[in-house]
Amino acid sequence: MGKADNIGGRPAGMPGRMRGIPGLEDQERADNAWRTLGRLSGYFLREKLLIASVFTVVLVATICSIYAPSLQSRAIDIIASDNEYRLLLEVVSFMFAAYAINSVMNLLMGLCSAHLSQRMVKRMRKELFAKITDLPIGYIDTHSHGDLMSRMTNDLENMAMTVSQSIPSFFSGVLVLTGTAAVMFFFCWQLAFLSMITILLTVFATRFIASSVRKYSRRRQALLGSLNGCVEETITGYHTVVSFNHQKSSIRDFEKISDDLTHVGIRAEIFSGIMGPVMNAIGNISFVIIAACGGVFAINGLISVGLIAAFIIYAKQFSRPVNELAQIYSQLQSAIAAAERVFALFDCRNEEQGGEELNESETIDIRFRDVDFSYEKDHPVLRKFTLDVPAGKKVALVGSTGSGKTTVVNLLLKFYDPDGGEIYLNDQKLSALSRSSVRNCMAIVLQDTEFFEDTIYNNLKFANPSAGDEEIDRVLQLSRCGDLIARLPQGKNTVLSNSGANISQGEKQLLSIARALIADPKILILDEATSNVDTRTEKNIQDAMQEVMKNRTSIVIAHRLSTIRDADEIVVLDHGRIAESGNHFELLMAHGRYYELYKTQYAGFAT
Repeated sequence: MGKADNIGGRPAGMPGRMRGIPGLEDQERADNAWRTLGRLSGYFLREKLLIASVFTVVLVATICSIYAPSLQSRAIDIIASDNEYRLLLEVVSFMFAAYAINSVMNLLMGLCSAHLSQRMVKRMRKELFAKITDLPIGYIDTHSHGDLMSRMTNDLENMAMTVSQSIPSFFSGVLVLTGTAAVMFFFCWQLAFLSMITILLTVFATRFIASSVRKYSRRRQALLGSLNGCVEETITGYHTVVSFNHQKSSIRDFEKISDDLTHVGIRAEIFSGIMGPVMNAIGNISFVIIAACGGVFAINGLISVGLIAAFIIYAKQFSRPVNELAQIYSQLQSAIAAAERVFALFDCRNEEQGGEELNESETIDIRFRDVDFSYEKDHPVLRKFTLDVPAGKKVALVGSTGSGKTTVVNLLLKFYDPDGGEIYLNDQKLSALSRSSVRNCMAIVLQDTEFFEDTIYNNLKFANPSAGDEEIDRVLQLSRCGDLIARLPQGKNTVLSNSGANISQGEKQLLSIARALIADPKILILDEATSNVDTRTEKNIQDAMQEVMKNRTSIVIAHRLSTIRDADEIVVLDHGRIAESGNHFELLMAHGRYYELYKTQYAGFAT
């Protein structure tokens, strides 16, 4: 075909491992971090009950954590002066209860936040999978499948981990900061003010480190998508890799991306990990200020010794949420990078599903009128292509590789839209019809067959869920699959593993033909449908197809010209144009392009 290797295939000139490279990914990401956070928060707000639970638990834990140091201060003052042990026991009991409640609340906080994050990610995963199933064929063709899967798994899990850690820490940090600051200013505003000086250092350090974390996290997520794409393509094309002895080349490709990912990952982890130590160092500066200034204040009688001890605890409590909020900010950079990639996929335009319904008709004729199409700008595949496929007739498309044969079918199935011209089904414009109604009247058998990891029975019913057992058995016999089913250990209930790896390529082709026939289509498309079966089986299938194709509009793409000798019309394509057309004998007598193709095949050379 023109620019694709098969139906819905990847456009030529776009190797799999070049898609999903970091440069391309950066073009897709959102540019506004606040906008991304706003969209992300929309998923949180759907879990109002869980958010309220987290907030309530955090509030109780915060009250206990703020109340406990004041009890400790009082206990120290009692020991230093009054020696009233009964009062001391009462204060210590309250302090123990406060810390116990705080511990229980922290446990509940972890449970609630885990539920919140997993429910949010479950909803996003569901919506993302639905989005992927609605993407245009062109998007899937031109993007790394491994990178798409990486967004579905790694990026969403990154976001889930950040949510589970960040939401309770954010609530707790804000409440602890507010409550602790209020208590510190209440007890001694001078010492509280001196303690707050370190906040300026924290703000500057956070801004500098977080910007680096975000940059390297975004780069790491993009490289991880590329790495997944490399692995996915190597596994999918493993037979090709091994048969051409490209194992070492594949390893080099993998190691190149892996090395880049390692280097970027190290930088991201360094900047993420340095946040905690820097914040601890700043916190220690705060302790020194409290110890020095607090001692002076105590000597001058402004505060008690117990209050100095409480202030040290409050300062630690105050620095802890500052550190956590700084760490959260660092983690959010990684989550934003992941969210940008996920939302970039959400923002892609869906395949258009609207349009008119195809009018009911026993048969359908197809007309192409001056159709132009190109996968890439300035590289036309079809040029002013005009073709009539009468209802109930069999039309074959032949031509050398790249002539545009499969592109004709891609346009007919509305996998792509033509750049110019019009296609008609009966008297209705294809462009005005809904994709579902168009595809419901067609069935296609590809050269490269795909099956799901399920039973043969369910794979066949995929084409027509309402098909009964009798209909399936009839089609199996008609497509010469009866002997195949009889040989399998569990018959129709045999599970096809790894896209049918447990049966031969020819057997997969037979089942693919049966699946298309079960759909009972008005238009049947065969793209090298018998290329993977032996000559005898091919003859049997051809005989069966004559019966199946009666009263159906059929388009056959073929390289083996012996399979289309009985076609009502054979259309020879050359560089996106019709070079000649006619039946088999007319074209042979014309001594044109078809004659040359036939002669080279007859001589034993491939086309």
